[in-house]
Amino acid sequence: MIKPAKDSLDLGIIVSDIKASLDFYQKTLGLEFVGITPLWFGTMHRLRFGTSDFKLIEPKTAPPKGAIGLENQLGFRYVTFVVKNLSEICAELKRKGIEFALPEKELRPGVRIAMVKDPDGNIVEFVERN
Repeated sequence: MIKPAKDSLDLGIIVSDIKASLDFYQKTLGLEFVGITPLWFGTMHRLRFGTSDFKLIEPKTAPPKGAIGLENQLGFRYVTFVVKNLSEICAELKRKGIEFALPEKELRPGVRIAMVKDPDGNIVEFVERN
């Protein structure tokens, strides 16, 4: 079986508009910029959240867009950021006009969540556990 080399997962997302995606993930959400890596099929822009690398990939040739939404296609459907300031994040995202897929709500006692859409319609979930 696999043996973790670190306590987190990394994620790569193929994006249609690197500027819009960097604005959303880096400027709006505050992920730290790490670097740029050329790839055989495009350019990877690495951001960091905790110990996770969040990789936005600008393809040389844009592939067709898949179905948007949690229940519209098989495969990875959303990314989760576990946070300490959910209400503050939601207020700021609302102020900036970010589209919510699920407004802030209590999922179960002690667990609050919210979901928004990134520039490509991918679901970004925020979870706060008390």
